[in-house]
Formats: sequence, C-alpha cells, structure tokens
Amino acid sequence: MCGFTGFLDRSETTSAEQLSDIVTRMTAALVHRGPDDGGIWTDPATGVALGHRRLSILDLSPAGHQPMVSRSGRYVIAFNGEIYNHLALRQVLKTEPHSPDHPLFDRLPDGATPSTPDWRGHSDTETLLAAIEAWGVGETLKQSVGMFAFALWDRHDRLLYLARDRLGEKPLYYGWQGNTLLFGSELKALKQHPAFQGTIDREALALYMRHSYIPGPYSIYQGFEKLPAGTYIVLGQQRTKRVPVSYWTAKDVALRGQMRPFAGTETEAIAMLDTALREAVAGQMVADVPLGAFLSGGYDSSLVVALMQAQSNRPVKTFTIGFNEEEYNEAEHAKAVARHLGTEHTELYVTPSEAMSVIPRLPGLYDEPFAESSPIPTFLVSQLARQHVTVSLSGDGGDELFGGYNRYFWAMGFWRRMRFLPRNFRIALARLLTVVPPHAWDTVFRGLGFMLPAGLRYSSPGDKLHKLSSFLGAKQPEEIYLDLLSHWKEPARLVRGVKEPKTVLNDPVQWPGLRDFEHRMMYLDTVSYLPDDILVKVDRAAMGVSLETRVPLLDHRVVELAWQLPLSMKIRQGQGKWPLRQVLYQHVPQSLVDRPKMGFGVPIDHWLRGPLKDWAEALIEPQRLKAEGYLNPVLVREKWIQHQSGRRNWSYYLWDVLMFQAWLAEQ
Repeated sequence: MCGFTGFLDRSETTSAEQLSDIVTRMTAALVHRGPDDGGIWTDPATGVALGHRRLSILDLSPAGHQPMVSRSGRYVIAFNGEIYNHLALRQVLKTEPHSPDHPLFDRLPDGATPSTPDWRGHSDTETLLAAIEAWGVGETLKQSVGMFAFALWDRHDRLLYLARDRLGEKPLYYGWQGNTLLFGSELKALKQHPAFQGTIDREALALYMRHSYIPGPYSIYQGFEKLPAGTYIVLGQQRTKRVPVSYWTAKDVALRGQMRPFAGTETEAIAMLDTALREAVAGQMVADVPLGAFLSGGYDSSLVVALMQAQSNRPVKTFTIGFNEEEYNEAEHAKAVARHLGTEHTELYVTPSEAMSVIPRLPGLYDEPFAESSPIPTFLVSQLARQHVTVSLSGDGGDELFGGYNRYFWAMGFWRRMRFLPRNFRIALARLLTVVPPHAWDTVFRGLGFMLPAGLRYSSPGDKLHKLSSFLGAKQPEEIYLDLLSHWKEPARLVRGVKEPKTVLNDPVQWPGLRDFEHRMMYLDTVSYLPDDILVKVDRAAMGVSLETRVPLLDHRVVELAWQLPLSMKIRQGQGKWPLRQVLYQHVPQSLVDRPKMGFGVPIDHWLRGPLKDWAEALIEPQRLKAEGYLNPVLVREKWIQHQSGRRNWSYYLWDVLMFQAWLAEQ
C-alpha cells in the first residue's frame, strides 16, 4: 500500500530542476500513505515526472523501491496496492517462451531483447512490470488479482497509462490544468503543483449534498475525474479527449451471472462460496509485516476473521473500538466472537470527546467533502490497529454482494404493497402524513404503546414516517431506492446556480437489465456507493495512519460467484447474506452473531445539540454562507432551527453542510 503522484507537462518551458522540485513537493504530501521510503523519476525531454511514497509490505529491501523501471528500460511505474497472485504470475512468466517473433519484440525499445525475467527482488511491482513487458497492459490487468492503482510511462511510445482495480479499492484522480496533466492517489498531492487551479465544481457539490459523497467520475474540483473502477486510460502529450477502457465491469459480471446462474444445490453453493472465500482470505494474508483484522462482531468481519484463524498457525490479531453508548457499541459482540475463535483481541473504549477530536482531521484526510459519520470510528480503529500491525483485513463488501442492507428487502416489500394503489391517492396520503409533524407522531406512537417496524425504527419514528411518505408518489421502484440514498432531496435548491448532473444512480440508460429489483439495487450500490463511499472511507481513514487495509470479500472471483447465485439464496425471510451466514455458522455459533444490524456510527444528532453546537453555528452562520456564495442560507437555517428544537432530526442533512463548510475553510 502506497501513494503516488505525477504530471505530464506540455509547456516545454519547465526545467529539469523544476520538474524534480515540483514532483518532490507533490510526493511529500502523500507521506502518510508511505512513510517507509520515497522516490521520484523525471524525464525532462518529455516533461514527465513520477513520485512515489512507499509503505513496505512485500519485499522490504531496496529492490522494491519506486518509481521502478522495467528490465528492458521501456516502462516506468508508480504503483499503489497489492497483486495477490503475483507469485503465480512469476511462474507463468518463467515458463512462457520468448522469441524474436513474440508480440513483445516489436514493442521493445531499439536494441532490447525479450527474455525470461531475471528477478531483482520479490516485490509484486517488479512482477507487474515484467508481465506488462510480456503481455501488454490490458492483458496484464485481466490476469492480475488484487487491489491497485498505477501510473505507467511508456518511454518508447511516449504514452501514459493510468489504471485502477476492478472494484475501485484504490483511488486515482487525474485531470488537465492548462498544459499540464496531473494525476495521483489523493487530491492533496495534485494541489501542490503550481498549475492546480482548485475551482469548485458546483454540479459535483450538488451530488455530494444528495449522497453525502461525490459519485464518480466527478470530483469536487473542475477538470478532475476519478478513474472508474476496472478501467485504464491511455494519455499522450496531446490534450485530446480519451475515454477509459474497461477490462472488467460489474455490469458484464451481473448480466453474465443472471444469464448463466448457478444450477447446483444450496449445499453445493455454500461449499463453492466457502472455497472461494478461503482462497481470497489466504491470498490476502501474504505479507512481510505484521497482519491483523478489524472485528465488529457482525457477519462479514466475523467471517473474514474466522477464515483467517482457520488458516493460521497462531492467533490472529483483531481490533475493535467500543463506545459507552449502548446503541452504538458492538465491542461486546466482537469480544465474544474473538473469544470463541481464539484471536489475540484488542479493544479500546473511546469517550465522546476522543471521538469528536477526530472531526477537525476529516477534511484533510478526505480531500473532498465527505459526510459519513462512520469515518470517526473507522479512523479510531485504524489508529488502534496500527499500533500493532501494518496490514488489516476488513469485512466490507458483503452487504452489496449478498443483499445485506435493509433497503434491499424493505424497499421491494413497500413497492409491492403500494404499487396497486392509484398514484394520486398515494400522493394525497403523503400530504396527509406530513401535515402532522414528526414529534407529534412520536407522541402518538408512544401513547398507543407501539413503535414502527424494526426496519423503520430509530430515535424518532415520526421522522421515519415522514421519510416513508416521500416514497408514496414513486412511479417505479428505482425512485424509492434513490430516495433512500438521498439526504437533500432537491440539492439544486440548496446549491446556488446549479443543475444536478447525471450519474449511474439517476440515469436509467446506464442500468443493466436485471430482472429483480433487489439485484438492481445491489448492482447500483456496487458501482457507486461501494467505491465512492465505503471504500473511500476505509482507504483514507486507514492510510491516514499508514495502515494498509485489504478486503477479501471483494476478490473479483468472489464477486463473480455472488452474481451467479439466485436472489433466493441471498435474501430470505426479510434477512440478507444467507450464504455468507451459512459459511460463518460453520465457525461461529449462530447465537453469537445473529442480532439486528447496527451501523458503525456515532451520535451526531445529539452532538449537534450539545458539544458541537457552537462549532456548527460558526460554520453555517447565514452571513457567512451568503458571502461564500455556494449554499442557500435560508434552507440551511431552517433545518438547523428545527433540529435544535428537537422537532426534527436533520443531522444527516446538517452534517453534509458542515463537512463541506469545514472542508471549504481549509481551501
């Protein structure tokens, strides 16, 4: 796990010394991603500069130093991530015949001859370069199993390749600023280049206010994009529009899995999944440094830890953050699972003040506005783990692949019940429900002695009832899904002078023709919410303390198997992840893990009415918002007053605004 950055300067006026100075500054901004080593490579003749910061995981020797030049001298790479099957690729490269009529021969620089690699070390970066020399970039990406992003300069053809892993575990931004192409793992590195302009993209800001994150390919700055997962792009010295090339797509995988579904028995499906998961976990346990795992006590993290422990000859190191507030605390559940599996478990209970101390760090960690509250505990558990290990496995991905989110079964059930009612009647009912304020509905429910169903229950059932009313006018089930994912329902009213752009979430043209609504939701989450929210959260929080995280459930072979399984093997009796649970029950008693799903969050709603009130007031003061010119101060003030009064819980909406304001203050 590392960080890289660089640029391609077309101005022809930048000296060799300036190239080195600039890329050195850019690289220094990523030292948290790679505290062990750093390096730069420049080519003044073409205006290319690459910078790299290294967190040493495989091959701790200088043989793993980057940027790395290929054996022939043709390619230079700056690489972030891990190629888990790189030793298997080495075996293929060792045995594959090389001769003058090999396709590689015509692509080598003059005077170079293809041959069996003479390895200098055992890093996966060196393997990647050798494979690219033998097979080319596209084929190498198809053969590689891992999480990664890289920048590769072809000295012969004077072309830059940028590539990203299949699921988007590792980040990669790129964009032109005048005559300079900038690229890198994080925006903070790009900001160090003198050509960086930093103009805020208001359309991206509108998307952020809806989703609490910025969906790809957009970024908060005009002119910059996130490279889509499963693609690479080839860029030259001419500033022409280039389109990313897909080498793997979740859309193709989903459609192929639905067209050729698994036809075996449930027992066979569980056995196949068990094998695939064991292989994925085993492959991701390879490291030359201490390794452990996050453990919340939920299904996914417990399964990852159970498979780690089953394949380890020593206790696995596991880590959990605990809170004294019972509704946010999973530490006791995690401890019970750890005790049963026999792991070397470490837990840390944090106070509200310790949790809130992370908030000022969030804008710098994430570079873009990012309004999840779960980065706070994610950062804290990463910080705890880093005291003991350099690599930690995570259980992310199970919800999107195996139907774990409540919205998958709740939304479809709601749509089936209401779709037969005339839409005009549903709209009228929604108006009737919202006439009564949420706090009054809360009183009604308490007075009658019952609460809403579990899927709708939290601190204010009245708030949930108001949210439910917004679904009643839906024309198709996807509208319910988008509404469930939305915070600000009309972000174009909040963000001044903007029209909300199209994304995969709101553009039916980009949707695959999947039969089941639940599968359509799972697909959309896999290509947007997962890479742009969940994986961003984990990557930036962990790399902020120089901790590598790995996600075995996102091994692309597990993903492909998951899409072959019918919906009936994923969601049963209002509960998802059926096959994952069956595998887990072979290792952990059902009684230890079966419980209602909890979010990995913190009580932001209470903090905004208490210890964070003054901080928030200063950030959203109406005159300040008016002077900055990005947000409508009237809408923000309205929600702030209602939240403070206790009549509504607008914490999600307000946190979106506050995280943008805190980010903006640091620009």
